[in-house]
Amino acid sequence: MATPRKNPISDCPITAASAAAGGKWKLIVVYWLAESPRNFGELRSLMPSISQKVLSEQLRGLVADEIVDRQRTGKPPAPVRYSLTEYGRSLVPVVEAIRRWGRNHIDRFATRAEQQKRGGGS
Repeated sequence: MATPRKNPISDCPITAASAAAGGKWKLIVVYWLAESPRNFGELRSLMPSISQKVLSEQLRGLVADEIVDRQRTGKPPAPVRYSLTEYGRSLVPVVEAIRRWGRNHIDRFATRAEQQKRGGGS
């Protein structure tokens, strides 16, 4: 088992959460793994904008923080399956709340832009 990374600012829960699940990609990885376990190639297909190097780094960090489990499916070079740990599943409601908030944020500005196009105010 990998050693969890240390919280860079002791006793700061926001910093701890940000270190474990923050950044551009980690919550997206958690989102896709919440649906089902996936191998590396599947995750790359679902997130075409992420580079192989960055996805590898993000997965390593999530494994180190015990959010994601990494299982070999056979002898190398067999694919590796990634899945959420029980602890990682505790992040799913957070991801879903952020997804809902993001959808509302997109809709808010789309509505505002549509109103402006029609000559309406704010």
